Amino acid sequence: MTSHHKPLPRLLAICADDFGLSPGVSAAIAQLARAQRISAVSCMTNTPDWEQSAPMLTDFPSSVAIGLHINLTNGRPLSPDLATVWPSFPSLPMLMARSHLGLLPHEAIQREIQAQWTSFVTHAGRRPQFVDGHQHVHQFPGVRTAMFDTLDAMQARPAVRSAACVIGPGHAFKRWVIRQSGARKLVPLLHERKLDANSVLLGVYDFRATDYRSLMQAWMSALPAPGGLLFCHPGLGEETSSGDHPGVARQREFDYLSGGHFMEDLASANVAVVRAWP
Repeated sequence: MTSHHKPLPRLLAICADDFGLSPGVSAAIAQLARAQRISAVSCMTNTPDWEQSAPMLTDFPSSVAIGLHINLTNGRPLSPDLATVWPSFPSLPMLMARSHLGLLPHEAIQREIQAQWTSFVTHAGRRPQFVDGHQHVHQFPGVRTAMFDTLDAMQARPAVRSAACVIGPGHAFKRWVIRQSGARKLVPLLHERKLDANSVLLGVYDFRATDYRSLMQAWMSALPAPGGLLFCHPGLGEETSSGDHPGVARQREFDYLSGGHFMEDLASANVAVVRAWP
């Protein structure tokens, strides 16, 4: 008699970015974390909302990893050293251009990353379990060097998000830009320091899509057997808009991730949401 065993589920870590950006974003992420619909939260620590939202992190389940979302494109610097050079952060295209031309103020950016790390520790009461970057800035030339110099000086060993393998479907040009902006050169630096990193990244789209469920179903279908990390940007209300993340898109993501269709789709795809980092 032949027995049929259901295959083991593929493992998907889900990280909600931008905690601390605004009350609506922080509240949405907190709800998803407490319901264990996500497995990681990435925090912006230079924003006006960060200090008042940080206490919410204390009652998140232990299955939810909490990390630092290095921010160099939204708002103002925390570090006086960088604020002297940049009273406000540059746009993403300007930062990307300066980084690839070798025109970044290295020491000032290093102090800014240190200041954002310190703000995390001060208000979250712990060290970040992982580090990534708002708009993937942590992998840019110059920024990644400053990040590693900061981590090395503190003997800190957080996991680091890798975008070296960003899988679709769709949005091939945007995925290519993310990879080419520094993702591949980040990998050997992670290996050199023996830092944990995800092997695959999912979640890239242009935020104009109105059917987030179809996107998630496609990402689940594309998820390889070893698993991967998916990043998302949920929020509550139109006031959560920022840069290329419109509030209506954040609301759509929250509605799906907090609803029943998400659980149905996980079961149908035989995918389990798991902790992002050991």
